[in-house]
Amino acid sequence: MKTFLLYLLQRRELSIVCFMVIFVLFVGTVNDDFLQLNSMSLLLSASIILFIMAIGQSFVLITSNIDVSVGSTMGLSAAVCGTLLMQGVSTWIVFLTVIAVGATIGLLNGIGVSFLKIPAIIMTLGMLGMARGAMLLYTEGMWIDGIPNSYKQLARVELMTLPLPVWVALAILLISYLLLTKTKRGRYFYAVGDNAEGAKSVGLPVRRVTLIAFMISSVSASIAGLIFVMNIGFVPNTAGSGLELQVIAAAVLGGVSLTGGVGSVVGAALGAVFFTIINQSLVYLMIPAYWTNAISGLLLLIIVIADTKFQTFIRQRAKKRVPKPSPSLKQGVNSE
Repeated sequence: MKTFLLYLLQRRELSIVCFMVIFVLFVGTVNDDFLQLNSMSLLLSASIILFIMAIGQSFVLITSNIDVSVGSTMGLSAAVCGTLLMQGVSTWIVFLTVIAVGATIGLLNGIGVSFLKIPAIIMTLGMLGMARGAMLLYTEGMWIDGIPNSYKQLARVELMTLPLPVWVALAILLISYLLLTKTKRGRYFYAVGDNAEGAKSVGLPVRRVTLIAFMISSVSASIAGLIFVMNIGFVPNTAGSGLELQVIAAAVLGGVSLTGGVGSVVGAALGAVFFTIINQSLVYLMIPAYWTNAISGLLLLIIVIADTKFQTFIRQRAKKRVPKPSPSLKQGVNSE
């Protein structure tokens, strides 16, 4: 039994699925409506934005950095998307423009961290304020309404019973998974996060990898902004505010280590779904909505502590498994 639990913990994706099922069944025993098919479908749809952003955040976390500007990036991207659509700009041009906004923010973050040696938390915290300020200046603090129905209808397009945003999220997950696990350059992200100096000593482009990680994170936030407008149909002036906390919590919940070099985008995506289920279950558990942020913060704190303890435990187990040299081998070495 102990061996099985250790195996389960080491396979974080599998453990997240198990914990998710246990939690869903627990909430279902309190309120039967939670287990209804419609409720579960709504939960999955509600997790798409967090799902996409957690995947992008994973690249930054794996390189032993952090991006707290993703919420503001998503809000600014949604505002740009909404205003351009209201002006009658072609949908494809809107897509490209919004992606360019995310890529620019990611590029600035990457340059600040990689080349100017600004700590990631400081750089992205500053970018958070700048992107939020840019959004408010761009929209003059007003909500953006009147999104064309043709764009909002894209969220209702279904392929094999799944909405288009779900397919977009799954495509991003598949591409990210293949990039990190099946390509040589994808493994650079893990190498940089595990030991940046060691990676540099063997000739890996550490600064370029870090810059690309920040660009991927910001572009994923911009894609989430596009889907946000598609799903909601308007853009409030608080869009994306505080979302960075949930994104980081979801990625870490899915097994992406804050110390870098460990984790997977699949785990981060599952963490996003689990985190959304936890938040949405508060309604079914009759917990007031104003407790959501407090519970999210507490959950993030618990996750960080548990993740640190877990990584320490795994390292200690690994050290114990390293075989010690036999006395005969030592004698042979001394005689030489």
